[in-house]
Amino acid sequence: MFYSFFNTLIKGYLKFRHGRIQSIYTEPVDLQNEVFKELIINLKQTEYGKIYGAHSILTVKDFKNKLPLVNYENIFPLIERMMAGEENVLWPGKVNWFAKSSGTTNDRSKYIPITDDNLFENHVAASWDAMSILYSNQPDAKIFDKKNLIMGGSLCHVGDKLITGDVSAILLDRMPAVGRPFYSPDFETALLSDWELKIEKMASQCGKDDIVMFAGVPTWTIVLFKRILQLTGKKNMREVWPNVKTYFHGGVGFDPYIEQFKTFFPDDDLDYYEVYNASEGYFAVQDRVNEKGMLLLLDNAVYYEFIPLENIDDTDPVTLSINEVAINMDYCIVISTSSGLWRYKPGDVVRFVTISPYRIIVTGRTKHFINVFGEEVMVSNTDRALKETCAKCGGKVNDYTVAPIYMEDDKKGGHQWLVEFDEYPESLDHFTKLLDETLRCINSDYDAKRFKDLALQNLKLDTAPLGTFSKWLKSKGKVGGQSKIPRLSNDRKYIEELQAFIQQNN
Repeated sequence: MFYSFFNTLIKGYLKFRHGRIQSIYTEPVDLQNEVFKELIINLKQTEYGKIYGAHSILTVKDFKNKLPLVNYENIFPLIERMMAGEENVLWPGKVNWFAKSSGTTNDRSKYIPITDDNLFENHVAASWDAMSILYSNQPDAKIFDKKNLIMGGSLCHVGDKLITGDVSAILLDRMPAVGRPFYSPDFETALLSDWELKIEKMASQCGKDDIVMFAGVPTWTIVLFKRILQLTGKKNMREVWPNVKTYFHGGVGFDPYIEQFKTFFPDDDLDYYEVYNASEGYFAVQDRVNEKGMLLLLDNAVYYEFIPLENIDDTDPVTLSINEVAINMDYCIVISTSSGLWRYKPGDVVRFVTISPYRIIVTGRTKHFINVFGEEVMVSNTDRALKETCAKCGGKVNDYTVAPIYMEDDKKGGHQWLVEFDEYPESLDHFTKLLDETLRCINSDYDAKRFKDLALQNLKLDTAPLGTFSKWLKSKGKVGGQSKIPRLSNDRKYIEELQAFIQQNN
């Protein structure tokens, strides 16, 4: 009875809060201008702001002229100082929380500052915005009447005050006590770092709860579902959770998982919402069920700029403000946030599908990558893994490409490598095993997905006859140094065409 009453209260609040969403629809430029002004006030109180003359920034034009565009490698030394306890470096005050994620070229993980302003004005605020959209679309929702499942990460305490971990874990750990009864599993389980134990305990608990909403990366969600069905003996997840209505997903493309989710929920009575929620910020949420495109959240302490993709390699590319973008064009997103990221390029490429309001889809990365299972493996990771493996096992690699092996039925996902050797190693089996181990050491997200083969199996390595890659390109009329097969792909197009070409020519 109390939970039903609480849900009614929250429903009323969310109806009121949905006015923020209406403002995003009708006043996007004004909202971004207000965000810009608030951020500049804080920039002026930092060492970074003093270095670049923030005291004289009055306009967006001044801001763009004075502050450089940066990526993680550029500001890594400043973040290291913040993690060592220095104050007022990129944001006023001292920062004790840092979101850990993969995707950087200079280290196994990257650490994004999570200031209190960033936590509450962005991540928490956007979470409430997502709930207000959900209740607007689904007035009979019972998020705060039943139980909700969130696949969170884990935290690591470094010294007395410094805490690092997945941004999802930070949000869970800092959630007020009043919100915790509505979530499953218990928070101790949710924050476990041992994924094998976490999945086992979650399956035991969550399989008994009346779940109405769940959220998380599809990879681990599927692993959890399979274990719950094993424990319960049910045919599908609808038999386990008869009242579940909503799934929030993000981080990887969902298309490869749609058919699998239909087997878990065969009645199609499940609404899917995509979110653009990264360590750097919660940027967008899908506001229309069954229609692609996420509403860009313009009032959540993030100021946006956009670089046309064709200009991404320019020395000093021109950036566009929100009112200057066009639909069906690809842009590299640039953010300035209340975590102290100033004109920062997270590496994502977005495309506007509407501009009234501003809705986006994430179309890729500025660098080749593979992220079908949330592993965020970059070309720099695979290049380095190959180099180190060859140094230990012998062999010389001429070219390679990597594609996903999708999860199907009871099969686990993984990576398939097609490698063209100039000189073969003594043992391909040993080479393959060491390559997988090396990649796990290099990339923490891949390592997490490979943990005890719970989500991803050991990589599969196939070989191509010497000269295959260049001959295949030539057959396509693509010759010269600029014609290359992508090293990493999020689909199987290239690897399957190459395999067919090998069969036809051998």
